[in-house]
Amino acid sequence: MPSKPAPIKKAAKKEPAKKEEAKAPEPAPEPAPVEAPPAEPAPAEAAPAPAEGEAPAAEGEAAPPEPTSAPVDLFVEDKNDTSVTIIWSQPENIGPSGLDGYTIEVCKDGTEDWKAVNEELQKASRFVIKNQTTGDRLKIRVVAVNEGGRSPPVSLPEPVLVKEVADRPKVRLPRFLKQRYVANVGDKINLTTPFTGKPKPVVTWTKNGQPLDTKRVNIRSTERDSILFIRAAEREDSGVYEICVKVEDFEDKAQIILQIVELPGPPASVKIVDTWGFNVALEWTAPKDNGNTEITGYTVQKADKKTGDWFTVLEHYHRLNATISDLIMGNTYKFRVFAENKCGMSESAAVTKDEAKILKTGIDYKPPDYKEHDFSEAPKFTTSLADRATTVGYSTKLLCSVRGFPKPKIQWMKNQMIIGDDPKFRQICVQGICSLEIRKPGNFDGGVYSCRAKNDHGEATVSCKLEVKQPVIADADKK
Repeated sequence: MPSKPAPIKKAAKKEPAKKEEAKAPEPAPEPAPVEAPPAEPAPAEAAPAPAEGEAPAAEGEAAPPEPTSAPVDLFVEDKNDTSVTIIWSQPENIGPSGLDGYTIEVCKDGTEDWKAVNEELQKASRFVIKNQTTGDRLKIRVVAVNEGGRSPPVSLPEPVLVKEVADRPKVRLPRFLKQRYVANVGDKINLTTPFTGKPKPVVTWTKNGQPLDTKRVNIRSTERDSILFIRAAEREDSGVYEICVKVEDFEDKAQIILQIVELPGPPASVKIVDTWGFNVALEWTAPKDNGNTEITGYTVQKADKKTGDWFTVLEHYHRLNATISDLIMGNTYKFRVFAENKCGMSESAAVTKDEAKILKTGIDYKPPDYKEHDFSEAPKFTTSLADRATTVGYSTKLLCSVRGFPKPKIQWMKNQMIIGDDPKFRQICVQGICSLEIRKPGNFDGGVYSCRAKNDHGEATVSCKLEVKQPVIADADKK
């Protein structure tokens, strides 16, 4: 590192001149050098020149300024393809003349044609030698300059090659990529792998030792990282991906294990092994397609033949056989098995070809004899028709309810005449509720309406009176 700045040179103090004597004037006394505190160097004031006829300065007077000693600790701080940065420390012996700056000189290896690369003196102890040709070997030296002239030079021990400093490449694989990376079919894969190296490393990717399929996998690399991108993952994209970063003769590699998974297929087969009491023993085989990941369990369901509804009896079951208990006597059952992995349950299931019938054993049931009840009944109206009044043009309904067994036949009559299928009338009878709708009645639709119910055990009739009125006309309409 640079040492403390050189001391500033100051003018020497002058002694007061003695009064002139009668004799010839004597030369001025010699100025004594005084050490100044550390500061920027400044030119010293010149001693007064002797007068005419004076003799030159006698021995013991001020000596001429001297150059500093050579700078020390010169070394290369950094370099690239076009420049070299050097740094040094100031001379150990600067002297009273101080230090004005430094001159940096270079020449190509194999020659002695030294040239200064700084037009003005360099004050700091660091300098960037720019605009060099890549691949050149340069000899570099630094000279300290002051009033006394140039110091001895300090040179680098060996020529410097103008080229980027090679920094060993290193792949900085993220922690989550150091273990198996699992994604579902159809997912978007976007994996960023940082790395270091100088100059910019050359990045290559392989899959299972082979070049990547650029139609499936895209790679984008910068100076600091490389991105592996798959737009929609497929199971074929699973494998070991290896990244290699190389700088000159140095390289570093890292592997990423990518696993693309999906739902498994159903078990290959399932069968009923045995049936006893209220129990059924099942066995099945693992699915042929595990979805590219391990099978984590099975789900077993049963269905009663009468209803056909499926109910789960076992979930997340790990074995390939099971005993289903607590079945209902007299029912017949079918069974099916789903496979499970980390993506979920298979879309389809393996179903047993045979059925398991839970037999009735040791019970002889005789139902009691009951005399069948006679529900025969003659028709009887539980709700009669009510007299109604309506207005011309406004539809109306007549309602009544009747009971009887067998179901009685209903007939509607107007003034003792059967209405029949006249489209003006709508006849409905549901659950013993009988209705007659008269659509937009006119002046002649009034009268006595009857409803007659008849079966094998008798008949019954109810009647009502319907009055059809003229609409009321407002006074304004009359005028």
